[in-house]
Amino acid sequence: MRKVSRWLVVIATLMLVAAACGDDTTPSGGDGGTIEPAKTYDSIGDGEGELHLIAWNGYTEFGDYDPAYDWVTPFEKESGCETSDFIKYADTSDEMVSLMRQGGGTVYDGVSASGNASNKLIAGHDVGAVDTSLFPDFANVIGPLNPEGGTSTSHYIVDDHIYGTPWMYGPNFLMYNTDKVTPAPTSWDITFEPTLDGQPNPYSGSITGYDDPIFIADAALYLKTHNPDLGITDPYELTQEQFDAAIALLKAQQPMITKYWSLYTDEIDGFNDGSMLVGTAWPVNLTYTKDDAPAAAAIPSEGVTGWADTWMISANAPHPNCMLKWMQWSMKPDIQAQVGIFYGAAGSNTKSCDLIADGLGEGGTDLVNTVEYSFCGNEEFLNSLHLWKTPEANCHDDRGNVCVDYSQWLTSWTEVKG
Repeated sequence: MRKVSRWLVVIATLMLVAAACGDDTTPSGGDGGTIEPAKTYDSIGDGEGELHLIAWNGYTEFGDYDPAYDWVTPFEKESGCETSDFIKYADTSDEMVSLMRQGGGTVYDGVSASGNASNKLIAGHDVGAVDTSLFPDFANVIGPLNPEGGTSTSHYIVDDHIYGTPWMYGPNFLMYNTDKVTPAPTSWDITFEPTLDGQPNPYSGSITGYDDPIFIADAALYLKTHNPDLGITDPYELTQEQFDAAIALLKAQQPMITKYWSLYTDEIDGFNDGSMLVGTAWPVNLTYTKDDAPAAAAIPSEGVTGWADTWMISANAPHPNCMLKWMQWSMKPDIQAQVGIFYGAAGSNTKSCDLIADGLGEGGTDLVNTVEYSFCGNEEFLNSLHLWKTPEANCHDDRGNVCVDYSQWLTSWTEVKG
């Protein structure tokens, strides 16, 4: 499949996860107290000629996969910062944190961090704070992610310091084969329950899930609705009882899983060859499945988890000016529009949304009304997402430090997979 070939380049073996989830993962407000940035970047000078990035696949296109999608080459020409030869792709947030902290290897300038990586990097003083005056497009950042009164900023704003620039956001929605999964699902029950309407789950053996400890939150979100006596209020802030219930649900689900995916083309391949019929997915998975298999997405009644990604600069960046120039570039509405169309995600810059609609061309109006594109600029939808964040012992409410921290999430996820 032509969509897969660009991504099947061998990705380096996962670094030791311990480096990604040590004792310095507590954001401000937890046991770690106030966090002061290791460095604050408040000016941009001449570029150093190179830029070394860690990124999610699909976030740094330079035309090698599809000439129609290239926002890196124009950046290189404008900034003089060679980038395309210095990109490291990662499949999970833990891998990104490990790469940012590796010793004796490449020192990366920056990373496209999701919320379950960004607070670890902030707490570990791995990334620097930035002066927002360097980035005029902050004025156009969607309300919940905007430093001025935003309600979903804790993944990149800590103790009033701003660590990075908002990039893309989106849901972990339910993807299903429209020919085989009927009627269209409205609940996550078809992925979690061994029986449906008193009969064995007909999709058992064809279900998939995201291969990451953060997937435990998806189970907790399901239980929030279906077992209200547990009293779950936040799928990332779980007491031991709540956490154990989520793990039990995942262990019951595990025999029905055909394969967990972390490299997102694994799910695309699974839907295309028919081995996967239903499961959690990112927008980009649906975008590049639909060309070769009958697939659609749904936002189930229980809600969905999601992610808001941020470009963050290393506190020890060897090419800081190039990274800051990249962060400026990444906030431009036309750049975020390209990424949005390619990836199926929403840009944090609200001015990108009209450009996304226009860029879809003929039939664009219909596409914009689908799950993939309808959430761009939609504050209500963004506020409905349970965005990834690092689980801590601090429950951040009157329960105190009785929640299960990430180290146990990591251990238990290994047990779930067997």
